[in-house]
Amino acid sequence: MIDELTSLREALRVLVLDASEKSEPEGGLAPDEILFSSESRLQLDSLDALQISMAIQKRFGIRITDSKETRRALATLQDMAEYLHTKGARVP
Repeated sequence: MIDELTSLREALRVLVLDASEKSEPEGGLAPDEILFSSESRLQLDSLDALQISMAIQKRFGIRITDSKETRRALATLQDMAEYLHTKGARVP
């Protein structure tokens, strides 16, 4: 399970950066780094959240519909990986 989450987290790191059209911050993104807030190094916003959730749906076939669930699931790379893992997402 740990290897699956690590692989999923890495796939999500790439997906988040691509979908939001952001460059990775110096030193990389930590698994528990907050992605959405004014203090976030990426400073992702609601449009980024929409683009990321659409990219997740396209890549993994998992749709996140509830806004509260979306905020929780997209908070960090670790949260995304754990959420998608519980929904059956796998990295080929």
